[in-house]
Amino acid sequence: MGYSRYKTVMNRAPITLYTTSACTYSRMTKRFLEQHGIPYVEYDVIGNDAARAAMVAKSSQVGVPVIEVDGEIFVGFDERELRRALDLA
Repeated sequence: MGYSRYKTVMNRAPITLYTTSACTYSRMTKRFLEQHGIPYVEYDVIGNDAARAAMVAKSSQVGVPVIEVDGEIFVGFDERELRRALDLA
């Protein structure tokens, strides 16, 4: 990762993920972010009522993953849309 890309990543608000451990798409999202060195904060919504309520309030969805990037909400893993939102080539 070049310096300018690193600077952009480090200056960005953390990505927020709402996940469950059993969800394949949640795991795919985490792997994608880790491969690109993108930090994130994860909330497993199973057994965490506050996280689940926040996820539903933001997305109007109960499915996971829900991904928040700079205030933009994504439901499900869509690599193309994540690349766009994260300014990845």
